[in-house]
Amino acid sequence: MLHGTNGSSASALTAPFAKPLFGSGGSLDARKCFNIIPDSIGAGRPAKPSDGMRARFPDYNDDDMVLAQCRLVTEGLGIRHLRLLLGNSMGGMHASLWGTTYSEMADALVPMASQLTEMASRNGMLQRMISVAMRNDPDWKGGEYTTQPRAVQMADSFFGIAISGGTLAFQAEAQAPTREAADRLLDARLKAPLNGDANDVMYRWNALREYNPQELERIRVPVLAINSAADERSPPETGLMEQALARMPMARLHLIPASSEPRGHGTTGFTWLWAAEMGRFLTELPEPAAIR
Repeated sequence: MLHGTNGSSASALTAPFAKPLFGSGGSLDARKCFNIIPDSIGAGRPAKPSDGMRARFPDYNDDDMVLAQCRLVTEGLGIRHLRLLLGNSMGGMHASLWGTTYSEMADALVPMASQLTEMASRNGMLQRMISVAMRNDPDWKGGEYTTQPRAVQMADSFFGIAISGGTLAFQAEAQAPTREAADRLLDARLKAPLNGDANDVMYRWNALREYNPQELERIRVPVLAINSAADERSPPETGLMEQALARMPMARLHLIPASSEPRGHGTTGFTWLWAAEMGRFLTELPEPAAIR
């Protein structure tokens, strides 16, 4: 199970995500399944700029993160084959890279909240704006700041509103249907404590810029892609996901309908919206020996 850009392994252990999936009777019931939930480079406990090197930390990208994950599984845990590879957001992107780089490693892939295409368009431009905003902040000081640059909070809030939250959800009564409600919500986000370190944030987002999965035809195992019609970062109207999945012989898309309930890009964080579909997918998988 691979986490998203701003998360860590802890993201998969929150109640809304973990209980329907890993709890009793879940499709990945932890009493029956050996679930591996690693932190990626730059997040959680692995090495990251804030450990001391700051802006002198080596650059890394998606390929480096996937290589580290694979070495953790094969060399660290001594596991040579996986039944399922599941990833959310950045983790969904990594699931596709696992599939093309280590095509025989897993029996099935479930990439969620992601596009299997080059990092570009609105998503790519807004991600770059995070780095631009921080580098232009006088408090940045080349990454050798003594207090967290104020632009980090502004950029993070801007990005979160623009590309996560859900258009219909923001318009709902409990969110921001009026100017006053919208101002209150924005003020609360701008006043919230900064979650993390500016250098860590910069490196995490820069790591995604080279993402461009190639040779999708190499993925010949069953694939269930799960996206939301309300996802601002993976808009279904482009048709890009269908085009990418058509290059794989056993791939299909489960699109969660748009409503005021989903939270845009964050929709897949509510496991109950897709757990039943994934459960059906797993029951339909051939026995491991038949796939290998």
